[in-house]
Amino acid sequence: MLSYVQGHGLGSDSMRDTVYFLIFDGFADWEAALALCEIRRPGNYEVRTVGFSPASVVSMGGLRIKPDVTLADIDPLRAALMILPGGHLWERGEGEAAVVAARRLHIAGAIVAGICGATLALARAGLLDTRAHTSNLPGYIDEYVVAYAGRRLYDSTVLAAGQERVITASGVGSVEFAREIIRALNLYELADITHWYRLFKHAIPPPWFVADTAAA
Repeated sequence: MLSYVQGHGLGSDSMRDTVYFLIFDGFADWEAALALCEIRRPGNYEVRTVGFSPASVVSMGGLRIKPDVTLADIDPLRAALMILPGGHLWERGEGEAAVVAARRLHIAGAIVAGICGATLALARAGLLDTRAHTSNLPGYIDEYVVAYAGRRLYDSTVLAAGQERVITASGVGSVEFAREIIRALNLYELADITHWYRLFKHAIPPPWFVADTAAA
């Protein structure tokens, strides 16, 4: 069994009990699915969907979802993490309200995480200029974000990166993205994070699973 870490991953700040997940028409619904499941599993955090407006949206996979709150309703003092999924709106230069929200939450002490095209939002927020990060491929952020000044810190050798409460990932790095979020929120013991990653990335079961199967 995975060993959960008692309490929250943001030190003793028990007020930070909410994870906000941005949704919008065409958001890539699979990219953060594994991360969201692991966040909810220990029961320490409430996951709330957040929209640009109260209107229902349709994901890239055709799921219709009505947001729990809007960006204007986010409580920075309760926010442990904000997740921004990929979607074509980022490449169209849209979603400025989410860019502002990500910057505001990070300043307030929360973690912000963007995968695939959402790394453009974090770049527009200025959060990638001074931190190690990654994205879909070298040159991708430069193509869409004129003010981007962090290219020297871009790491093309990893599928996900996390530093100073900012997490980024390639669109094909959903497992690595989830692992960085698990680490940042301190959800599992360190040894169990390794077992978790081996299971979901390489289908290598943890030792206790093999032992239980043999006993059965």
